[in-house]
Amino acid sequence: MKTFATPPRTEPRRVVPCALCGSLSFAPLWDCGGFSFVACGTCGLVQQNPQSEAASVQERYDASYLEYELGNQTAFRDLELLALEELRLRAAASGLFARAESESRRPRALDVGCATGALLDALRERGWEPEGAELCAPMAEYGRLRYRLPIHTGSLESARFPDGRFELVHASHLIEHLNAPGLFLDEVGRVLASDGLLVLTTPNVSSLQARLFGSAWRSAINDHLYLFSRRGLEKLLAAHGFRPLRAVTWGGWARGLEPAFLKAPLDRLAKSLGFGDVVAILARKA
Repeated sequence: MKTFATPPRTEPRRVVPCALCGSLSFAPLWDCGGFSFVACGTCGLVQQNPQSEAASVQERYDASYLEYELGNQTAFRDLELLALEELRLRAAASGLFARAESESRRPRALDVGCATGALLDALRERGWEPEGAELCAPMAEYGRLRYRLPIHTGSLESARFPDGRFELVHASHLIEHLNAPGLFLDEVGRVLASDGLLVLTTPNVSSLQARLFGSAWRSAINDHLYLFSRRGLEKLLAAHGFRPLRAVTWGGWARGLEPAFLKAPLDRLAKSLGFGDVVAILARKA
């Protein structure tokens, strides 16, 4: 699948400290034409710097983003469900289900950046009480109408959910788009119940494809402000009150790359060795 990406444009940009360690020491990594990625000289986190400001970033997600998601929602939903299965979410959430059932309710699941709501609809069928937050207004409206879901239009922070409301927070291909991923994790921790679970999915900068293609990697795009490795994301989670439980990666060779015969064996190898193109992590609120 082609990654949704907006072209570089003139936007206010500023140098920001490393989101993981706070350092202002960076080494050039990839010049992508109109934007660039650097690596933190202290911890190695890969990020855009200088970085477009949050207001400009949020304006990128309009009707064209809805069109992209509508064309891919079934495939994205199925990939997300497979990741949840491989992370053994249901087993990890067994105590949360029991606690919710003792209160005569379903456990609540929040999908941040829920897109069309297709995953939330599937989670509802699996026993969760779904809610969503989606920045793209046309997308949020689609999810409310098509799937009859309660979806807040805006960011997680603007939703002002009550403390401890959710047993599960899910965010797929979101954290790499955020100017302040640490502050996002703090807000997730606030809205999660005691022992609540968080699932994050994001491109893996330690993947085979990232190492091979560098600035031409399909995830080295204008809209990705941070590019995490599994280890870097686990460190960020730990720094903001989460205990990583499990991680999986997938995708060794993108469809359409030549030679095509490499796709099947490299996909299997990437999955077994943990250098797939995408990483998903299950973590528990500490």
